[in-house]
Amino acid sequence: MSDRQTQILEAAVRVIAQDGVRGLRVEKLAAAAGVSTALIYYHFKDRAGILRAALAHIDHRAESYTEQAFADLTDPRAQVERMLLLELQDADDVRENSVAWGELRASAVFDPGLRESLRASTRSWNSDVETLVLHGQEIGSVPLDLDAAAVAERLTALVEGLSERWHSGSLTLERARVLLTGAIAAELGAAQAE
Repeated sequence: MSDRQTQILEAAVRVIAQDGVRGLRVEKLAAAAGVSTALIYYHFKDRAGILRAALAHIDHRAESYTEQAFADLTDPRAQVERMLLLELQDADDVRENSVAWGELRASAVFDPGLRESLRASTRSWNSDVETLVLHGQEIGSVPLDLDAAAVAERLTALVEGLSERWHSGSLTLERARVLLTGAIAAELGAAQAE
């Protein structure tokens, strides 16, 4: 992806986070990105293309900061916890990602064109968590009787809900993190002895 496309997508995520999907106008995006509307249409064809590319960009950004979950940890339980808690941190890019993701998800209720992209992105995130849970089962740190796919889906859905409550002021960040940590422990069961 070119630097110019990245610049446009960074602005798109920012505009979506601030003004919602309905507030994303190509003219406004062009002004926020410091480019012409023609250049936006050249790279992304139409508004739907911008939205799909913005969602992919959100995913890429999330992958960048959640890679920290694997930097110094080898235990899959700890990796699950760190990866999910990294979605609840008071950093501008994380907040912007989270709010924009919520806006895109809410818009998909009325925009079937967004649904498949969101479905694929959600499946990918669930799969990442499921893979870690399965690995934990293989090495004995997670109980074998758990449905790894269901655990992953519940935990990622919880992160989304806690994040929305935090961003809307219904919950403090600290409380959201405590609730998530407790849910991870409840979902993964008692740590297994080695």
